[in-house]
Amino acid sequence: MSPLRMIFLALALWGAIHPMYYFITWFNANGYDIMAMVDAWHANTASSGLVWDLTIAAVTLTVWILAEVAVRRNWFALIAIPATFCIGVSCGLPLYLFLRTAPVK
Repeated sequence: MSPLRMIFLALALWGAIHPMYYFITWFNANGYDIMAMVDAWHANTASSGLVWDLTIAAVTLTVWILAEVAVRRNWFALIAIPATFCIGVSCGLPLYLFLRTAPVK
């Protein structure tokens, strides 16, 4: 595996674990209520701006993944879409780059 692929994989793992720590901490303190978390994301204009920034980035990444999968026929790379929306762009983007840079067979 190339050093670049190892970096992408490490970033995907970090992007999965680090944000999840904060989500789980929040859920443990406030209960497992998704709508309460969404309300917390919009507690002020700064956090709302970050939510929209990440939402637009996630939609853009999804469009890019779909466009490239249609051409490259690398169907397994579609796993980056649920990773993006269930965990975050911090996991989905490096995961997709890791999968995209796999050697062609």
